[in-house]
Formats: sequence, structure tokens, C-alpha cells
Amino acid sequence: MNYQETLQWMFAQLPMFQRVGESAFKKDLTNTLAFSKELGFPEKKFKSIHVGGTNGKGSTSHMLASILQEAGYKVGLYTSPHLKNFTERIRINGKEIPKRSVTAFVNTHKDFLESQKLSFFEMTVGMAFDYFANEKVDIAVVEVGLGGRLDSTNIITPLVAVITNIGYDHMQFLGETLPEIAGEKAGIIKEHIPVVIGEYQEEVASVFLKKAAEMKASIQFASEDTTMYTSDLLGDYQQSNTKTAFAAIKKLQGFSISDENIKAGLQNVVNNTQLKGRWQILQQHPTVICDTAHNKEGLQIALNQLVRQEYEILHIVLGVVSDKKVADIFPFFPKNAQYYFCKPNIPRGLSEVVLQQQAATFGLQGKTFSSVKKALNAALKSANQQDIIYVGGSTFVVAEVV
Repeated sequence: MNYQETLQWMFAQLPMFQRVGESAFKKDLTNTLAFSKELGFPEKKFKSIHVGGTNGKGSTSHMLASILQEAGYKVGLYTSPHLKNFTERIRINGKEIPKRSVTAFVNTHKDFLESQKLSFFEMTVGMAFDYFANEKVDIAVVEVGLGGRLDSTNIITPLVAVITNIGYDHMQFLGETLPEIAGEKAGIIKEHIPVVIGEYQEEVASVFLKKAAEMKASIQFASEDTTMYTSDLLGDYQQSNTKTAFAAIKKLQGFSISDENIKAGLQNVVNNTQLKGRWQILQQHPTVICDTAHNKEGLQIALNQLVRQEYEILHIVLGVVSDKKVADIFPFFPKNAQYYFCKPNIPRGLSEVVLQQQAATFGLQGKTFSSVKKALNAALKSANQQDIIYVGGSTFVVAEVV
């Protein structure tokens, strides 16, 4: 199979949570452990940092990778989902895994993947760990896919574990309450491995303190740091992520990283890691901003920042996935904006007509469009040079415009 055929086979044969939702979620690590054995336990061949949480884990992972790169290390970075290309998920020093490596890996292990019925995510984690081991990275920053305890990435024993924060997301898998969700996220805390919690949240702090005590792991809440760190990532929510990254780097043993490396790493995240979609300004006059915030906590911060900007008219290109509880997020959206409702181009995308109808019950008015690009084009035609166009609601909406 060539690269395109390989991707088509992956998407067709292997469940992919981002595309189909709940049916792709596996509730144990049996497949991942079997695949690790098949690959010769690659996760044991490199050092790592494990990053989980509800919001900010992607940005924090990229910040950590950037800092480590500035210190001169060969750094693997595993994140999900991808925005444009599958290869974005697996990088070394910002460079994506070659397409030929993806094709060779799948062709080599296709019989095992089919016989074991591995999910898309399980297979991709195996591919990432195998690539990092073969390329002999100094360290890999590994972002949790979903949850923590049962996530396929949780076969690593990292040097530091990071949990950014806890919010209401993927509740059908992780629990209905914040403490239940925190319990799943806390599953990445391992014996004697220091853990950094990004935000102190009264409702869940005891969950982490208890788990850390059980694991004899030192624990630090990064939000207790009053220092303000600056970054080239512009969203308000990044202030918390910079503190989390700083605290995690300070916990890292066996690496030589100066304060100058940290400062430069935080200032050059986009250049070093090619991160996209976080309060990314796509153009000026009119200003077009896209952001991957997609749940209650993330959208509340992003929209608060949005309405503080200077503009004549605010245009919002909005699409969500079908399992999104829109009643949780619509109260944060401004009523005086012009809306362009659209459906992201994935099976899980919510119909633009249904989205429009649900938005109307919250006083949000606008037109419907059959695609994200049509919605954005309409907004660009309507907007004057002093307006702002915000594109978001889902990672998959942003993926179609970056």
C-alpha cells in the first residue's frame, strides 16, 4: 500500500474516536500491551513526560517540547488529534514522521493489527513509540488521548506526570462528576514519579492528593506560582499552561535546562513545534481568529477574550460534534454576534440546521452552511475591515481553515 492507501485502510478498518465517537473507545489496555510486546516494548527505550488533563494538555505538551528543544535535546512529541495531516501526531524536533515510515509500519504489522482488531488510537500510539525508540530520542512528550487510567499512552513510566486541569468533557466515558473524571485522569500518576497539577481546583484537589500519597509521588500545583510567564501562544488560557510547563521542567531530573532555555522555549513554541489552532490569527482586516476550544471551560475563557477585542461587528463561524451538550456551551456565546452555522466534515459532525435550531433557543441567530469553508467565505464577504471573524466550536472546524 502507498501512503494514501495506508491512510484509507487505517480510517476504514480501525475505529477512530475522533470520527465515530463512543464505539471506538476501549476500556482496557490489553491491546496496547499486546502490541507493545509485538514491537519489543519500545516505550521502555526512551525517557518521557506524560501530559493529561481536560484543557490545555496539547498546548502544554508543545511548550514542554519547545523548551527541551531549546536546551539542545532530540525531542519526540506525540499529540492528538491531528488538524490537517495524520503525520502531525508524531514529531521529532517539530518535524513530522515521514509518510514512508507510516506506510512501512502499517505494512509490516498489518496482520497483527487486523487479527487483534486494534483501534486507530492503539495502533497510532504503537507507531509513535516505535518511531521514537528507533530514532533514539532523548525524551518524548506524550499527550494522553482520552482520560488517563485506560488510555493507550498509559503504558509509559515517565520522569514526570502532568495533569493540567479537570473539566466536563467525554463524560460518557470518564464519569458525570468532576471527582469521577479526576479519578480517571489521576490514573497516570505512578509510583515515585513526581506529578504536576496545573490548576488547583477545590472540588478535585483531594483526588490528586490521595492518589499521589498512595503512589508515594511528590505533587505540586502549578497555579500556586504567582510568576507571569510569556509565550508566543496568545490565548488567555495559555497563562496557566506556561506555569504548568515551567513546573514540569523544574521537576525533570537528569536534563540540563537553563532559565534561558525555558524563556526561549515558551517564546518559540509555534516555530519549534509547528503548533496550530490555538488562538491563531489567520489574517488581518478583517481579523480572522481560529481556536480549538470545544468544551465548557475552554470556550468560556476563549469567548471572554474574544468579546474584549476591538471590533465593529463580531462574526462567529460555528460547528460542533453531535455528542456535544450545546446547552452547556451556548450561554457563553455573545447574542450580538452574527452566526454562520456549519457542519464539520466528519461522521460525528452535528447538522448545521440542528445547530441553528438549538442556538436559536439561546438567542443566537445566523444562517446555515453545508461546509466550514462556505461559512467562512460568507463571513469574509459580510465583514468589513474593522470586524472580527472567530472560527471554532470544534477541533474539526479549525482543521478545515488552518
